[in-house]
Amino acid sequence: MTNTLPYLQTLRDTFAERLQVDVPLKRYTAARIGGNADYMVSVGSSGELINAVELLWKSSIPFIILGSGSNVLVSDAGVRGMVIINRTGKVRFNTEKQPPTVVAESGANLGALARRAANHGLAGLEWAAGIPGTVGGAVYGNAGAHGGDIAGCLVVAIILHLKSTNGAGEHEFSPEEWSVDRFDYAYRSSILKRQPGRYVVQTAELKLQESTVEAVRANMDEYKTMRQMSQPAGASMGSIFKNPPGDFAGRLIDAAGLKGAAIGKVEVSRKHANFFINHDSATASDYTALIQLAQRQVFQKFGVMLELEIEQLGDWSGMKGEHGSA
Repeated sequence: MTNTLPYLQTLRDTFAERLQVDVPLKRYTAARIGGNADYMVSVGSSGELINAVELLWKSSIPFIILGSGSNVLVSDAGVRGMVIINRTGKVRFNTEKQPPTVVAESGANLGALARRAANHGLAGLEWAAGIPGTVGGAVYGNAGAHGGDIAGCLVVAIILHLKSTNGAGEHEFSPEEWSVDRFDYAYRSSILKRQPGRYVVQTAELKLQESTVEAVRANMDEYKTMRQMSQPAGASMGSIFKNPPGDFAGRLIDAAGLKGAAIGKVEVSRKHANFFINHDSATASDYTALIQLAQRQVFQKFGVMLELEIEQLGDWSGMKGEHGSA
């Protein structure tokens, strides 16, 4: 198989021994779901991320970027083209600024960043302490919890922007500094998410507030207790659906009688119906069938069409039913 994959020589010439071929993605996703990626490379710095993205754009090689692998459902058929595993993670606190800020590379873990801020006595990210995703993923999808979100914290971000091709048919791209307004944020959405493939987050600067270590940790402990009481353990990708206006997706799924419903090895959590749990060997097909069951029954009972919060990635061409990015 590997000798017939497209782009192989170009990628080997560029990445050499760093290039991996035909890689199972289950180990790189929070729900342990997904087929194989044609190619994979891990990047550990912003420079490596920029070089990889520019090479792939110049060569018209399709790619996706994975950080923690949360909030994504990867197809059983896997991903055609390249998967970049984002392991960038440098963090710098600017305590001389007023208000203070933190600048983080896009691969930095958001929950760990919130805990580091607490150790400095800096407030503003307590809501994020339990989020397993990366800073880049959070900026991309306007992650949020407990009344806070990225839209309320972001100052600026450095974005790699793929522009339209020039007259010679060549791709044009450049790093740009974006203020928060340019992201056109909405609930769990941004212009980056609505126009996939054109933007890559390099770094983000988030605003903080001066406080005390004790006060910030107390708030984080309160949120932690709330999560433990309401959210299930086990392999999942987080909330499956966005909350519809004025209601909660979990409540609607529960009221439709689907708590504990299962297809294959995936089950609607009995603790919180907007979490679907992988019991060891679920497939993306199992998840998709259960997602469609929940959408269908909630619509039939309440007239509400639940919208995906997760994003479906990879090759869905051979799948039946409705698919696409959230």
